[in-house]
This record gives sequence, C-alpha cells and structure tokens, in this order.
Amino acid sequence: MGQLITPDLRAATPADASSLAALALEVWCATYLRHGINAHFADYALAHFTPQRFDAWIADPTRSLIVSQNRDGIDGFAHMDRANPDPVDGRVTTELTSLYIQPRHQGRGLGAALLHAALAAQAGPMWLAMNAENSAARAFYLAHNFTKSGEVAFKIGDSSYPNDILVRM
Repeated sequence: MGQLITPDLRAATPADASSLAALALEVWCATYLRHGINAHFADYALAHFTPQRFDAWIADPTRSLIVSQNRDGIDGFAHMDRANPDPVDGRVTTELTSLYIQPRHQGRGLGAALLHAALAAQAGPMWLAMNAENSAARAFYLAHNFTKSGEVAFKIGDSSYPNDILVRM
C-alpha cells in the first residue's frame, strides 16, 4: 500500500473528456480483462469509453463527475447519475456508475476520498452495480456502509455477467 495522500478533487470539465476516457479504458481493462483482450471486450470498451461520451456526461445536468487531479493529470474519478433508479425496487435514484482509480494510485485513499465527495454531493441514498467476482470492490463498499440489495446481469452483446447491486441509504 502506498503513502496515503490528500487528493485535489474538483468537478470534471469538458477539457477532461479525453483523459477520463483513457483512464476509464485503463482501469476497466485492468479490472475485468484478467486473461487477455479479445474483440468481444475490446469492442465494448472502445465504444463505451469515448471522449464524446464523457463530454456528454459532463454536460448532462443529471450527472456529476468528480476527478482526482495530481500534478501530472487525472488519476481517478467518481461518476454519478441522479436519474437512474436502482434495478431492484427503484427506490434509490442516484447511481454511482463508476469509481475508477488508476491501478498505480490505488491503496492511497483516493477511492475513499472520491466516494466521500460523491456521497456529500448527493446527500442522499446511492446505489451501484459491481461485478459479483470483484472481491476487492465488495470489501471497499461494504467498509463504506453499502449493503447488497440484489443482483442483475451485466450484458455485453449476447453474454451476461453477474453483478451485485449495493445500496447506501
């Protein structure tokens, strides 16, 4: 574990869109593609994590993106969608869609700082979906008072992957 740091957090701006897309690709591939990259996953990631999509999310008033900025650039971000009811019972309408930290910056408190900033910005219940096999993420979220409320299937093309729905009231 690296030295704990106090991150410089701020709202994402349109100038951050390409950096956010590159960071999201890096983290998503490092987290979920443990056995190599094939077209099935590459096509999804390259279509989903684009500067244009991040630019649209930054401009969307129902979404918030908070970035962690170090001296060289963005090393993490939290992305919330305040207009997306949870798939279990629809009671919680704010989703934490992403909490991504570059792998080399993990373990230093950036995730906790971004999560706390996201929770403070929301000031209400929040839900998230996480890969059911991601034990590190599960431990992190449970330690921050999220609880499992259900399960869904995350689909990429014709394939589906089990995800747990966690909520924090």
